[in-house]
Amino acid sequence: MAKTMTEQEFCDNCNQKHNCGSIYHQLGNTNGPSVVVKVVIAFLLPLVVFIFSLAVFQEIFTKTTSSQRILTVLSLVSALLVTFSCVLIVRVINKRLGQVG
Repeated sequence: MAKTMTEQEFCDNCNQKHNCGSIYHQLGNTNGPSVVVKVVIAFLLPLVVFIFSLAVFQEIFTKTTSSQRILTVLSLVSALLVTFSCVLIVRVINKRLGQVG
């Protein structure tokens, strides 16, 4: 059975043990802009747009198509196009704002 190192043994063998606390303190005090909005726009917005547009197109195409396969394909392709368009629009807006700011 392999021997596991305790935290103290690990620290005893570390060459940075004398300034370990100051390093973690310095890392914790980094100031920078919040990335929450960027994360939401980059990851959550496309998912929400895709799911919403898929539901809308599914409802629209249900009234015009009786075949389930055609309904699924049309809804999926339409939702992907809307999502792709949304991502492109967000990229253009980000580029414009990045150049102005």
